[in-house]
Amino acid sequence: MVYISRKEHFNAAHRLYNPLWSEEKNQEVFGPCANINWHGHNFELIVTVKGQPNPDTGFVIDLKLLGDIIKREIIEKVDHKNLNLDVDFMHGKMASCEIFVVEIWKILEKTLEAVTEARLHQIRLYETPRNYVDYFGE
Repeated sequence: MVYISRKEHFNAAHRLYNPLWSEEKNQEVFGPCANINWHGHNFELIVTVKGQPNPDTGFVIDLKLLGDIIKREIIEKVDHKNLNLDVDFMHGKMASCEIFVVEIWKILEKTLEAVTEARLHQIRLYETPRNYVDYFGE
């Protein structure tokens, strides 16, 4: 099995806020991330796919194709957007990185299965240079 990764960058704002809680409880749990005026991040998204290299091309997947899929299905929908307000696949969901990466997985897994034999292995989402989430579809 060979693993291939592609990194993309985007900027987005969000707010961590549970509407069932008081403003005070949200501030207590989420701190500055519950700011009513939102806050933003320079995200890094690393998508890893796995498979056997094609004997004709030597590729598990054409990295340009993988990049095009990530840009079309994810980046164009989230870049310079408010995750809570502007991103359809996040409506009604907590905009934490943990939930966000699971939703990204669902989209990319379905799209990749339709166009290639390569399968999604891992998504790593950096919210900051020190904070990131890994998801393996489990």
